[in-house]
Amino acid sequence: MEEPCAPGTHEAALPVHLVVRVPEGLVRLGTGSVARAATELRPGETEHVLTSCTLRLRSPLRKADLDRVRPLLPRPDLPSLEWLAHVNDDRATALEQFVTGWYPAVPEAPEPPSMRPPALDLPEELRQFHRLARQRPRAMGVQNRILAASARLTDPLGEMLVLGEENQGGFYWSVPWTLEGAEADPVVWFREYDEPPIAEQEPLSGFLLQFSLYEAAMGADFLALPRRLTARQADRITAGLLPVPLRPFWPGAPTRFYVAPGLVLHISDEGDDDGDGEGDGARFSAWAGALHRSALAPLADAPVEWTRFDG
Repeated sequence: MEEPCAPGTHEAALPVHLVVRVPEGLVRLGTGSVARAATELRPGETEHVLTSCTLRLRSPLRKADLDRVRPLLPRPDLPSLEWLAHVNDDRATALEQFVTGWYPAVPEAPEPPSMRPPALDLPEELRQFHRLARQRPRAMGVQNRILAASARLTDPLGEMLVLGEENQGGFYWSVPWTLEGAEADPVVWFREYDEPPIAEQEPLSGFLLQFSLYEAAMGADFLALPRRLTARQADRITAGLLPVPLRPFWPGAPTRFYVAPGLVLHISDEGDDDGDGEGDGARFSAWAGALHRSALAPLADAPVEWTRFDG
């Protein structure tokens, strides 16, 4: 139901009263506005039909009302955290269990022989990652990416093997490399193109696990995105999760990972307060991604302000 249109008011700017029917009756959710809508002209029809509509609420929605109109039904097949026990004793197993648990397998596309590089050119840790990604290509990254084995790029001096890059090309990761190949579990170097390289705190085995966790969260269908956090808020948002026992990822903003079944949260330390006048010491950014909205339940009661919460 829409309010009458006042003179000079565009119809799209009017509030929409939101009501949901449940078995017990009607639940009023307040007012909102149309953020995005799509229509479709179906065969044999003369008018477009509304196919989807995203509404933005104008007032906070009580959790009790949300639970009534959209009950939180658990998904029974969330992946386990068995991989977490292997992080510090068998990272190859940890990586395999995480990647195969998070991403469903797809048919493997055969690689033309001409595109297949010699196996000894790459460290074993990277070859394992490529093997996993053949049936789970999204593991290669959705925000940033690990380069395909067929790329085999080197840095401008030809001394480093470039293994991954930022989505806009602003930085890349590399490992020491010679014609004989790379050493076992080498140091990973982060480099912005106009800055000196900085060593990642974890070697390649830990880096690939961190990269996988980061990309899993970034590419997830269900997200929880808070505003910038203070140190106290960062502690409270992770209280119900398990920390991944690795040193911080990414020198640009040291990032730690926290997990629950079907959920990955990463928190990045962005340094001192940005001086925006708020005076609250906010310096941490956070991003949580989940395979199902029920997996976000451990974050539902966190005392933070969300810009998006799909749980």
